[in-house]
Order: sequence, then structure tokens, then C-alpha cells
Amino acid sequence: MQATAPITLYRSLISGHAHRAELFLSLLGLPYRPVDIDLRAGQHKTPDYLKINPFGQVPAIDDNGTVVADSNAILVYLATKYGDAHWLPRDAEGAARVQRWLSAAASEIAFGPATARLGKRFGAPVDMEAALRRSERLFRVMEGELHSRAFLAGDVVTIADVAAYSYIARAPEGDISLDPWPAVRAWLARIEALPGFLPMIETPAPKAA
Repeated sequence: MQATAPITLYRSLISGHAHRAELFLSLLGLPYRPVDIDLRAGQHKTPDYLKINPFGQVPAIDDNGTVVADSNAILVYLATKYGDAHWLPRDAEGAARVQRWLSAAASEIAFGPATARLGKRFGAPVDMEAALRRSERLFRVMEGELHSRAFLAGDVVTIADVAAYSYIARAPEGDISLDPWPAVRAWLARIEALPGFLPMIETPAPKAA
């Protein structure tokens, strides 16, 4: 199924959460219209945007009047409405394998590499030691599991991989090296080879004072 009109994507280019949604729109070949929300200027907290997402976060989409907020919810919505079944398996076991990694994206990834990046690239007051510990645990689990399969939930790509990709690809921006994790790096390369792949922008290191 194809969208009858371009989907509006409310995004910020520096947000890995927003990149998840945009990457999946691109992988599905869906037409979309990006609307940039300036996080540094607080545009995500304005009354107009809070009508779109009361939590004041990006991304959100408007699909011909259907508004969906939260990156993982957007992935589920798009996979269910527009994607082939491999993106979100319809069987109980397959769906559970995907959900496991959507939960990891909202926990271990969010509080590991995403938080480390937030501290190093944007100067946020975060617990870097805790973020590094969580990242180490996350990558150790991923490395072990990706030795036996091509993608996180099995041998075909799913929205689990889309949800995990952005912040893991940009883990070095949080001073987390991917060098010790060859299976993780090979997984990233497999995603980057998919038709329609859209890279996340690199955020330069802050200038020394």
C-alpha cells in the first residue's frame, strides 16, 4: 500500500529518534514532507507543536489527518499500514522478537549510546559513566547475538533494526568506539546497503573554549 499524499514528518536532523522515522519512510519509499523543529530554540515546546505531540518531542507524523507521535509507535504504524510483513512479523514469536528490541531502543540504547552522545556533543549534564556501562552491556549482547544471525530479530531486516540503527551508528559521537564489535559493525553495513537507506547526519564535536 502506498500513501495517497505525502506524509508530514516533524523532525530534527540532530535527533536519532527522528532519524528512525525518516529512515523507515525512505526504506519504504513513501513520499513525505519534512518539517524541521528547532530543538535548541525550544520549538518543540511551543503551544502549536504541543497540539501535535503533547509530550513535546520529535518525531511525529501526520498521515492525511492521522497523527502519530513517538519514534517506535511511528515505526509500528508505518510497518502495519504500508510495509511488507517482514518489517513487523504477524506471528506471536516474530512480533515478540521485534518488540524486545523496540524496548531496548527505548531503554539500553536511549540511556547508553544516545545519552553518551547527548553529553559529548551537546554538553547535556548526563551520567557518562552510567551511559558507558550501559553501552558496553548493550554492545556485548548485540555482538553475541549478531554472530548467529544477520539482523536483530532474525535473518531478515525488521523495524527492530531501524529502531536501533541511528544511535548505534553515531555511538562514536559519544566517544564510544565500535572497533571492538565486528559483528555490530557488519550489521550496520548491512543496513546501510539496503535500498532507500538514508544516513544520519554527523554532529561535529563542540569547539574547545
